[in-house]
Amino acid sequence: MEKLQQAIDRISPLKEETRADFIAAWKAWEVPKDYLLLRENTISDYIYYIEKGVARIYYNKNDKEVTEWIALEDQFFLSITSFFNRTPSHLVIQTIQPSIVYGIHHDQFMKLASQYHDVERLLRKMVTSSLILSQERMRSIQFETAQQRYKKLLKHSPQIIQQVPLSYIASFLGITLETLSRIRAQK
Repeated sequence: MEKLQQAIDRISPLKEETRADFIAAWKAWEVPKDYLLLRENTISDYIYYIEKGVARIYYNKNDKEVTEWIALEDQFFLSITSFFNRTPSHLVIQTIQPSIVYGIHHDQFMKLASQYHDVERLLRKMVTSSLILSQERMRSIQFETAQQRYKKLLKHSPQIIQQVPLSYIASFLGITLETLSRIRAQK
């Protein structure tokens, strides 16, 4: 749980009296490759943190899986709309490697956020960060070339090429596998 604590502290450090209660609310799972953390059309009950492994968030469109996000080690992830609105998710969250994942249940997080101001601040910062990432991703898809998106991905997450199938990376970048192959061949 040390890595989880460090990840939380990078976002918004908690007071000592808060930290013990908050960390105790997280559950740990060691899960195999292809494990479904969230199934389509179910309510997302957890905010997740991945200590080891990789997970992907995707949706189905016209009988095709579209990768919306790839969660690498030391990242938080969730189906934000389902988690906060308490509605069934159109997303699927699946590990793509054997993984160690932590999760905090919605009800526990909200209870602790109403009990502790610093947990409420952490939640606000997590939501703000998620919104910023979402807008940056949308801007990237709208205004950057496929090659620019690929280069940016490699700059921020160089290990992704060794950990994630190219078909998922292409989908995440909003390009075909053939286009990704051409971009990679240009190096």
